[in-house]
Amino acid sequence: SMSLREHAMSLFRSAVGTVRPALMLKRAVKLQRDGCPQLLVKGWAFPVKRHLYLVGFGKAVLGMAVAAEEILGDHLVRGIINVPLIAVNPFSPFQLPEMLLKPHSKIQVIEGARNNLPDLEALKGAAAIQELAEGLTVDDLLLVLISGGGSALLPAPIPPILLEEKEKLTKMLASQGATIQELNIVRKTLSLLKGGGLARLAYPAQVVSLILSDVIGDPLDIIASGPTAASSHSVQDCLQILTKYNLLQNLPKSVETVLSSSPSKPAAPEDYSHVCNIIIGSNTLALDEAKRQAEGLGYATLILSTAICGEVSHVATLYCQLIRLACLGFAGLGDGPLGDKVRGNLLQLVAELEIPDLNLAEFLQGLRGLGPERPICILAGGETTVQLQGTGKGGRNQELALRVGLGLHRAQATEVSGPRGRCEIVFLSGGTDGQDGPTEAAGAFCSPELVDEALQEGLDIRAFLSNNDSYTFFSQFQGGHHLLVTGLTGTNVMDIQAILIRAM
Repeated sequence: SMSLREHAMSLFRSAVGTVRPALMLKRAVKLQRDGCPQLLVKGWAFPVKRHLYLVGFGKAVLGMAVAAEEILGDHLVRGIINVPLIAVNPFSPFQLPEMLLKPHSKIQVIEGARNNLPDLEALKGAAAIQELAEGLTVDDLLLVLISGGGSALLPAPIPPILLEEKEKLTKMLASQGATIQELNIVRKTLSLLKGGGLARLAYPAQVVSLILSDVIGDPLDIIASGPTAASSHSVQDCLQILTKYNLLQNLPKSVETVLSSSPSKPAAPEDYSHVCNIIIGSNTLALDEAKRQAEGLGYATLILSTAICGEVSHVATLYCQLIRLACLGFAGLGDGPLGDKVRGNLLQLVAELEIPDLNLAEFLQGLRGLGPERPICILAGGETTVQLQGTGKGGRNQELALRVGLGLHRAQATEVSGPRGRCEIVFLSGGTDGQDGPTEAAGAFCSPELVDEALQEGLDIRAFLSNNDSYTFFSQFQGGHHLLVTGLTGTNVMDIQAILIRAM
């Protein structure tokens, strides 16, 4: 029989497989050729009156563009896409054919944003996209492909701001623990194309955006900083964020100039009636597929949330408490005083984390109903944040797995009725894009035995954690069997966590 680790790996792969860009685009888009040609997208119809153009930016856009060109055929006049520079590791082998544009493609590919940071190449690509958009007429149709990572690939700072000034500011915010939402609000305020800028430039052409969401709750104006969606934020919001992280004092002159000359409230709502934004893939889609697979493998499966967010140490505690509760259930102690205590801890944690779509009471009810005869699978998705304190190498998924491993070990050590000997547990956390931080791993696995294994190797988990050095920690083990390595997947719908538990 397969190990829990192999099961977890297979669930992760199937979740990622179902949100492969080409697959999703083909499910969502058709071209009706008879009579006046029409682009059909999820029940919407857009007449192709004159020319059809395509632009795109993001980690998953190459696969989307290959499928789009196949569907659009000769109707496509010209395309420009900005995709990440595949510098470190090529796409995993199962991706290749759908990642190659045909030899005489009408789509120009610009590679930039090495390590997900805006650079000169990305700037050139953004300028080319800007120029194409500005030249469109009322009879043209612009198909925009957007996915996570699009923000770094569409840099066009408002003059006189220089790219390096904007980048330095973004880095300072990130190192202070700013959330992706906060970073995007600041980037948007200082950008020509973000916050609806691209849609405004393409006016009066019809704009149809196909979006692969990598943000909790799928907010259109936040994904890739919303180049085709009206911004719901103002300069005031940007200033508030800069104040919160004590950065107002040392802003570059150019940023001060732009912020002081921008209107402080969002301008009168502009007319975006020429734009249609359509989400074609998200974390929810990936988790639903993982659930289907897990049930096929015989697991009683529950989805906790697709919006897990917050500081990685708090999220690790949440998962450890959930695992404790499930193990108590296996031991028939779920409804005893210990179970009540754990449930109390969970309710408090969830209140502190403010996870948007999590109905914990309903989830716990579902968990209660599971008997010990079937193994349990708990799935979740979202994006945690790490407050950097050290100089080590890692990513939020590897750090989360390491913290869960430590937490499970502690729980076992303190509990007389500990799950040792009763439950086998595996926890997996991975980024669906195949890259976690600046490492070649997508994430990591852990189990309650991790600490003991580390001690045998002479490794001190706490030292690695305090240096944010999870990748180095997991790399110390023979054969790297704790690391989740998939290669870049060519898609991106945030992170996925899986908890697998079975009675021993």
